[in-house]
Amino acid sequence: MEFADTERLSFSFITAQDAGFLWELDQDKAVMRYLNGGRKSTRHEIETVFVPRLQAYANKALGWGLWKVTEISSGEAIGWVLVRPYGFFTSNPDPDNLELGWRFKQAWWGKGIATEAATAIRDGLALTGTSSFSAIANPDNAGSIAVMKKLGMAFSHTQFYEDSVFSENVVVYTQHLRR
Repeated sequence: MEFADTERLSFSFITAQDAGFLWELDQDKAVMRYLNGGRKSTRHEIETVFVPRLQAYANKALGWGLWKVTEISSGEAIGWVLVRPYGFFTSNPDPDNLELGWRFKQAWWGKGIATEAATAIRDGLALTGTSSFSAIANPDNAGSIAVMKKLGMAFSHTQFYEDSVFSENVVVYTQHLRR
């Protein structure tokens, strides 16, 4: 699967060869604030934890994985959008409800980039018949929650999310598109 460019952004499928980009993105404490309290990821963590997790759910044909977002005019890779079955690493994954997530360089915050990128990815997936989308965030992450609302998602519930890496309370926002 490929996703169409927007006016400002293009998308490419992330693989293990993008470990350097993934590490670079995680070197900003502000970017990591609501993920792990602001601790920068090590290159070792990217290669031994993050990339194997990505590879576990990556399926380009279905659109599942991380999609690198590049700002077209500068050619700069500025972040990514995640697509995977909701709850993929839990005991109850839901392949009919795709989780969307995003991470962007701080310099690109507040410019509508996350909303534009996530909308393009969601709309591309909707063309394949997917109609349910969810996103999770730390309850204090007002920026990500604002993106969820701009996508048309509504608050669904709060839950304790736990898998082999994460263990925290999150808010869940969901959207069901009409087919």
